[in-house]
Amino acid sequence: MQRVKRRLSAIMCADVAQYSKLMERDEDGTLDRLRAYREVMSSLTERHNGRIVNTWGDAVIIEFTSVIEAVQCAVDIQNELTLRNADLPEMNRMEFRVGINLGDIMVEGDDIYGEGVNVAARLQELAPRGGIMLSQSVYDQVKAKVALGFDPLGPQVVKNVSEPVETYAVRLGGRNAPAETAEVTGDGEPETAANSHPQWDKDTQAVANGFEQARRWLRMQPRRVRTCVVLIGFFFVLNLLTTGLSTLWFVWPSLPFAFLLAWHFVVGRRSAAAEETPRQGK
Repeated sequence: MQRVKRRLSAIMCADVAQYSKLMERDEDGTLDRLRAYREVMSSLTERHNGRIVNTWGDAVIIEFTSVIEAVQCAVDIQNELTLRNADLPEMNRMEFRVGINLGDIMVEGDDIYGEGVNVAARLQELAPRGGIMLSQSVYDQVKAKVALGFDPLGPQVVKNVSEPVETYAVRLGGRNAPAETAEVTGDGEPETAANSHPQWDKDTQAVANGFEQARRWLRMQPRRVRTCVVLIGFFFVLNLLTTGLSTLWFVWPSLPFAFLLAWHFVVGRRSAAAEETPRQGK
């Protein structure tokens, strides 16, 4: 009898919240959106060195050799899908729930089994719409290594797991920061970093959000687009360091790459629109 293979892996389980209602409302549109969102998940999984193990219905199981990559991939997925959902009516938004566990798994061919997978699936069921739920083993590995905030939710009793599972929700958009110290102002209200310079905080947050969205957009682009953007940025920085902004010579070496970007977006969008029109007509 062949001995069962085992290994330690980070397992991500995800499914669509209220999938049955979405299908009942619009089967074709929901299925098209599920396929598009799965392409996003597949691309980000590959970028974070993960492996999609299985998909059925609206669910997906992904294996990672690195627990940090698993969490970062989950965050990137939720952030990117949030951006895509923002353009849709609320009733048509497709939001995934994600659970991640680090544990020992059994391996048979390309399939994986065991409590390590089961815990990830139960965490996914506990996750809120558009949220990420972690086990204690994942939290212990990533808490000091990623710029994210976490909310401890305590032990949860889950199906087919004998011991309660300690759970942590990822605070998407938050950061690990020391607690703010409050000082009482003259009007009796506590003054914190959040209310001492409210406009400064809003402006800083807006800039940070802009950079984060630009970074995510760039990471989703094809290699040729990323290369053109990086080279144009390189010439601009070189211009800034050598002559400042008195002479904008960076424009000339950047022109070929700017032309390639324009060509990609104009021709690429027309091609995508041409492909979409016959598909919608079916």
